[in-house]
Amino acid sequence: MTLKLSTLAIALGLFFGLPQIYGIVNPQKFAANVRKFSRNTPIGIVLMLLATAWFLLYVGEESISEFANYKPWLISAFAAVGIGSCIFVQDFLAVRGLAVLFLLLAKLMLDSGRPMLQTTHWTWVIQAWAYVLILIGMWLTVSPFRLRDFLQWATANERRVRIGSAIRLAFGIFILVLGLTKF
Repeated sequence: MTLKLSTLAIALGLFFGLPQIYGIVNPQKFAANVRKFSRNTPIGIVLMLLATAWFLLYVGEESISEFANYKPWLISAFAAVGIGSCIFVQDFLAVRGLAVLFLLLAKLMLDSGRPMLQTTHWTWVIQAWAYVLILIGMWLTVSPFRLRDFLQWATANERRVRIGSAIRLAFGIFILVLGLTKF
């Protein structure tokens, strides 16, 4: 599964940037919502099930013949792990689901950007961002409590919330502009 890099960049820019406006306009409520994320089980279930479905889509599309006979078993096992995580591993489930989504999003970003590497050097922005998401995804998978700690630090006061939101908004706009002009 791949998307045109321009479509992906526009979607990423909007999805990443728009929530930051709320952080700039209403930093106290934004911070309160952000602090609740790590232990929010309902959001964790949604994120984990979304990540599981997306991963199963990739497994279903895989065409390696060595695994063709095992594909139904693998899909069943991976689905059981994803659903089982929602039931048995609810501690920091939102962070774990987000980590898996980061890894899957990074794959999509790399796959979508690869054909454009020879066309424009701006593709490296998306590629580098994908590798950052991979590192963050692996880090959060190993120690999900660190996101809670980081979010507590990042939302400690209104100034940090506004500055962080402004930086993320600027980056989202930058990605959006790349999607509209360079890809």
